[in-house]
Amino acid sequence: MKAVTFNVTIPSYLVGKSLGRVTESALFGGLSGVRFGEIAEPELPGDHWVKLEILLAGICGSDIGNLTLKASPAMEPFGSFPAVLGHEILARVTEVGPAVTRVEPGQRVAVDPGVSCEARGFHGPDQCPSCTEGLPATCTRAGDEGKTVIGGTPIQRGMTIGYHGSLPGGWGERMIAHESQLFPIDDAMNNRTAALLEPLAVGMHAALRSRPFQSGPVLVLGSGPIALGVVWALRAAGFEGELVAQVRREHEANMARAFGATSTISPGDEARDAMIRTGASAYMPIVGDEVYGGGGFPLIFDCVGSEQTVKQALRYATVRGRIVLLGCAAEIPKLDLTFVWANELQIKGYQCYGDESWRGKTEHTFQITHDMLLETGAPVDQMVTHVYPLSQYREALSTAANRRKTGSVKVLLDPRG
Repeated sequence: MKAVTFNVTIPSYLVGKSLGRVTESALFGGLSGVRFGEIAEPELPGDHWVKLEILLAGICGSDIGNLTLKASPAMEPFGSFPAVLGHEILARVTEVGPAVTRVEPGQRVAVDPGVSCEARGFHGPDQCPSCTEGLPATCTRAGDEGKTVIGGTPIQRGMTIGYHGSLPGGWGERMIAHESQLFPIDDAMNNRTAALLEPLAVGMHAALRSRPFQSGPVLVLGSGPIALGVVWALRAAGFEGELVAQVRREHEANMARAFGATSTISPGDEARDAMIRTGASAYMPIVGDEVYGGGGFPLIFDCVGSEQTVKQALRYATVRGRIVLLGCAAEIPKLDLTFVWANELQIKGYQCYGDESWRGKTEHTFQITHDMLLETGAPVDQMVTHVYPLSQYREALSTAANRRKTGSVKVLLDPRG
């Protein structure tokens, strides 16, 4: 079958670091570790496994961060390569193992890409604490081989499909998954909306885990699918207060308002004005940037994780405010953490999704997101700005990486195109 693979090697890393600013070929093309071609088709490794035909697969900001070598190397031990990329996946079931009860052939499914202890071959009391709690995204066995045998060898290390040498991701024609990773899609939901279930579930997980909500205004930093998903998820989870979305471009602002934002602002002067409107007073230290006293936002979601947004969140949070980190913040030199202790801030990071408390019972974030998309009827498919056939993966990656130029929000790959 055809697929887009990524391999991490020292030569490709050095080429990407030295030439990546000059030519995208060093990042996505012939000089990089990215390849498009034929690979062996995966076979079912057990009775609870399912074979899938990929319908659509998204390009995530974390994919761009890894391929452009801007992500932290700290997570490298928790992946295995070469790997078929793609962890945002809408697929159709084509074959099921004899013990599968969760799905049946012909169904459309969204794929939770987290690789749990169960998928690794550890069951019952042998599962790690995270998997026992229903949060496999933080499985503590992600850095080790498992017991499940795939292609004659033990399943390799890896936190998630898409960066896993044994489990092909969505940037291919077909893949396999454990039935526990699959969530059937209602016929009333279109493919583009269904293909967004994974990134929207990230926002929903953060929103649900941030309850109870306070009455003060909430600030969401970022204009990508995660940030826009947080705006929608906050409303779906029951937040009724003022919701301010900081975005960069007009079409993103339109989406944010359509998904539930009370108002939208741009970084810079508009953001400062919004901060002052909360009742904050501005002060200028002898050296450094403007700081604030009073006012502020009780809850801030940083969905970018850059030096600028982390710095802004620390300064814009009210005393004893909460900051949620969803953007893949990594190494940030000279980050001033003064306001963490000076204002007694709470900083919380969230990793993907898992079991949640919702409406009196325990549900997986994917299921809650699916059901709330149908219930709210939100036009989230507006986020899909570009769809490319798999063979045009280089153009797709370039479109996703150059948002200012292309206006992209979510770029999808269609292996059938």
